[in-house]
Amino acid sequence: MRVLVTGSSGLIGRWTCDLLHHEGHDVMGIDFRPKPPATADWAFSLCDLLDRKALIRLVSGYAPTHVLHLAARTDLDGSTIEDYAVNVQGMSNLLAAVANTPTIVRAVYTSSQLVCKVGHVPASDDEYLPNTVYGKSKVETERLVREANGGGVIWSLARPTTVWGPHMSDHYKSLITHIEKGRYFHSGRGALYKSYSYVGNIAYQYMRLLEANNAEVNGKVFYLADYEPLSLRDYVNTLSRELGVRQPITIPLALARLLAAVGDAIGALGLRFPYNSFRLNNIRTEYVFDMSLTKSVCGPLPFEFEDGVKATVAWHRSTHNGSD
Repeated sequence: MRVLVTGSSGLIGRWTCDLLHHEGHDVMGIDFRPKPPATADWAFSLCDLLDRKALIRLVSGYAPTHVLHLAARTDLDGSTIEDYAVNVQGMSNLLAAVANTPTIVRAVYTSSQLVCKVGHVPASDDEYLPNTVYGKSKVETERLVREANGGGVIWSLARPTTVWGPHMSDHYKSLITHIEKGRYFHSGRGALYKSYSYVGNIAYQYMRLLEANNAEVNGKVFYLADYEPLSLRDYVNTLSRELGVRQPITIPLALARLLAAVGDAIGALGLRFPYNSFRLNNIRTEYVFDMSLTKSVCGPLPFEFEDGVKATVAWHRSTHNGSD
């Protein structure tokens, strides 16, 4: 394959580009941010998806056979759909570039599990229930793909869940820091099962979606996560063991709710507090997706949970020494 990857400087992008390159495919990553350090020797170009003409020119010039679209604004801080222009107008521009490039035969476009609020598992691919502006922007992403028939090529939509592993963002890495410093606590009892993705496994799933037979993927929606749901309690406790620190205590749920209410009040004053009702709700809400379709197409995953924890803690320690 000759693969163009948008958003190649992000967590999933750098892992997937490295994997595709390692497996012998020709890869070009594009991003509005510089190429991350210490990655494999795949091609890279700076490009803003909102620059329609430049994007069309770049894609047609590279003449890929496959496109993997990962670029997006993914935070929840925006207040209007215009704040997520790259998820909407950028998607429209990329579809135009795909339609304008006759060498392309396959595209995988990335959406998000947040097209429905956390905890709601949709009954069909076109059932939406977003409760964030980001989620609404990803509903628009999917609508555009369907309206354009993927740019006139074999296409599929991917909905990643929470992704963890080496090079994850500071937001997710802060969990490890809180555990290491003894500041994390379990909010009430329960295993709290969630469909999480180890980054090495999700990169493999993306590669398999690009490689699979047309009939297996065309027009379909794939949730991307490890096939077995992960207990948040087990995840945190395993991280603490690998870090060599004591396991976090469990506080009663009533106390957790009281502390969250205090955090809400502090936040209402415009001050930052690491714990509030929004965070408590995210911690306590379980979400488990049916991964049978993804498993049937992508097959066994290369990394076990324990492998991921060891690699993640090793990376965390290496960043303290100034490396990435």
